[in-house]
Amino acid sequence: MTDSVESYLKSELKKKKSALLFVLIDSEVSNIKSSVKLAKDVERIGASAILVGGSSATNQMEMAEVVKNLKKAVKIPKILFPGNVTGVVPEADAILFSSLLNSENPYFISQAQALAAPSVLKFGLEPLPTAYLVIGEGTSAWFVGSARGIPFDKPKIAAAYSLAAQFLGMRFVYLEAGSGAVSSVKPEMIKTVRKVFKGFLIVGGGIKDPDTAKKIVSAGADAIVIGTLLEKNGSLKNLTAIAKAIRSVKK
Repeated sequence: MTDSVESYLKSELKKKKSALLFVLIDSEVSNIKSSVKLAKDVERIGASAILVGGSSATNQMEMAEVVKNLKKAVKIPKILFPGNVTGVVPEADAILFSSLLNSENPYFISQAQALAAPSVLKFGLEPLPTAYLVIGEGTSAWFVGSARGIPFDKPKIAAAYSLAAQFLGMRFVYLEAGSGAVSSVKPEMIKTVRKVFKGFLIVGGGIKDPDTAKKIVSAGADAIVIGTLLEKNGSLKNLTAIAKAIRSVKK
């Protein structure tokens, strides 16, 4: 990537006239060989970016090797999705520089970011200023991040956090139901957030079928993230159907 990743994502939205598909590769779940194969496959079916990381990823050297190999294998942006400072490694194109705004631990709101910032600068990573909001409870992101999970049926709370993020200058909001979530973020919450948040809206967690993906995109998501679905069965058949469903909803 030579252009700004943020500019690329915005241009992809305009060009495709539909939401984007991001695929999450957890370096502690997939080995290098399977990660490279997956990245090539999802690029072929139309994914716009690869996220690398996860809330429980702690092996920094392993993650660095995965990113290094992905850089050689695919052209779409490789974006770090760190759950902690251990998720900041070289060779990626950008990083979701995230603040877990609804954490009860200040470490995940601003302290981890301060510790990671020098490495982001040193590695030449493009920071994408992101408000990370955990929806619901019981997932790894909720547990590790000490999150005060926003209830699925309280869309106005998510909207208030998203508006605060916008006022703080964050250009991305990520509504996260969490890895292995029993439910995805509800369309009503996405619609409520979309009414007030003018930036790039990402939704992930619990998206297991084309119908769910279509409803989330129709509600206003700019991108959806698929991860656990691929970790469990490695099948691209359902992902291909999800990609098709996303493209069917024109913005």
